[in-house]
Parts: sequence; C-alpha cells; structure tokens
Amino acid sequence: MPSTNAKSLSETSRTKLKDAINQLESFLNQYSLNQLIGEETGDEAQTFYKGLLSDLRHLLVFSEVSVEKLGVLLRRPNFDNDFAERALYDVYHQCVNAFFYPKNECYSEDGRYAYTGQDAIRFRFKPVREARDIVLSVSKIYEELRDELAYYENDYMTQRRMQGQK
Repeated sequence: MPSTNAKSLSETSRTKLKDAINQLESFLNQYSLNQLIGEETGDEAQTFYKGLLSDLRHLLVFSEVSVEKLGVLLRRPNFDNDFAERALYDVYHQCVNAFFYPKNECYSEDGRYAYTGQDAIRFRFKPVREARDIVLSVSKIYEELRDELAYYENDYMTQRRMQGQK
C-alpha cells in the first residue's frame, strides 16, 4: 500500500468514526436497559440487552480513542506515516473488530447475505426497533472502514516484521 494513501485514509476514517460515535452516543444517552427490555419477560431479553449495551459502549470508547489518535496525527505540522499506519491498524483491529466480533455475541454477520442487498447482521434475540436500527446503521460505517482498511488486517504487520528482519 502506498504510504501517500495513509493521510487520506486517516482523514476519511476519522470522519466515519465521528459519525459512528455521534450515532452511538445518541442511542446510549437516550435508552436504558429497562427501556429496551420494556414488556419482555424472562432472562433472555435482559441478558441480550445487557450484552448489547456493553458491546456498544466498548465500541464507542474504542472509536473515540481512535478519533483522538487520528486527530493528533492530522494536526501535526509534519504528517508521520509510521504513526498513521499504526493508528489505522488500531482502527481496524480495535474498532472494526469490536463491531464485527462483539464480546457478548448479541449479533453476528452472516456473510451469505452480504452481497444480496439484505442486511448481513443477524441478531441472537429479536431486538426492539431502536436497538436494531442503531446496529444496522453503524454497521454500514464499519463495513466501509473494513473494506478501506483491509490492508491493515494482515499485510501491515507482515510488512513490519519483514522490515524488522532486514
């Protein structure tokens, strides 16, 4: 990957993460566990929503940290490509992975639907519309980030190891 691309990737990644943060913050500030559970009875709903809220809070924090790193990077008078590549690697491995591999597994991506135009996110429990909408809304942002930052999944670390061996 050409390193000249790192600056534009840093800018677009920061913009996309800020959009996701705004959506996540709004949702988390607006809805409580009791509101999401509503009239549901049983432990399954409570376990599901506790896990979902926890995963969304983690995603929010990881995204905020990455926005800060990218902001520091972009405000520097001289653009630091090494720092940029490390920050983009972190965006992929912390933010994108936090979304697609949530700790509580309240939802998952079903690759069979990825190219059909249907939502590829499948929920373990049928959520209320608001919870469903926030996950599907930010999924589009994290899908774009995953596609744009695919290089940082494996190739970046392989390249760094090879540089270290020289």
